[in-house]
Amino acid sequence: MSLPRLLFVATFLLAIATGCGSDTESAKNTGDPAFKQEGTLAFYHPNDDTLATIAIEIADTDAERRRGLMQRRSLGYDRGMLFLFEETSTDGMWMKNTPLPLDIVFVSPDSQVINIARRTTPFSEETIEPAAPRRFVVEVRAGFANEFGLTDSTRVRWVRTDN
Repeated sequence: MSLPRLLFVATFLLAIATGCGSDTESAKNTGDPAFKQEGTLAFYHPNDDTLATIAIEIADTDAERRRGLMQRRSLGYDRGMLFLFEETSTDGMWMKNTPLPLDIVFVSPDSQVINIARRTTPFSEETIEPAAPRRFVVEVRAGFANEFGLTDSTRVRWVRTDN
């Protein structure tokens, strides 16, 4: 094998090996905050057919809700963030400092999806509002809602895992 070809193959294999590390290793290498699973969330239809189940980070303090998914450069279809609010409100969300397009799922106090803001614009400071008062918000990778058939008849249920 020629030296240029050997260097290409070695570089290719190194790139693959580097890309196969854990989320924590990836976060260290890119500055991307590491995903910390704090629970699971299922999207389901009233007939109890589960559409998708994801690992979630939970934002239940003011600081965590403000930070949200800022600075995240990757998010798999199997992950998301659940925002828990103390009160039901029509306050919206924004994409400030968020480089990923997201689907933002607004959820009522009884766990019914109110509406979904699909494929939001990265870095936008425009407020994205729910169509009715929301108690919870779920942020997932853009395209998730279409991929798994989420609609306003979808419901959510979640559990916090012990840390």
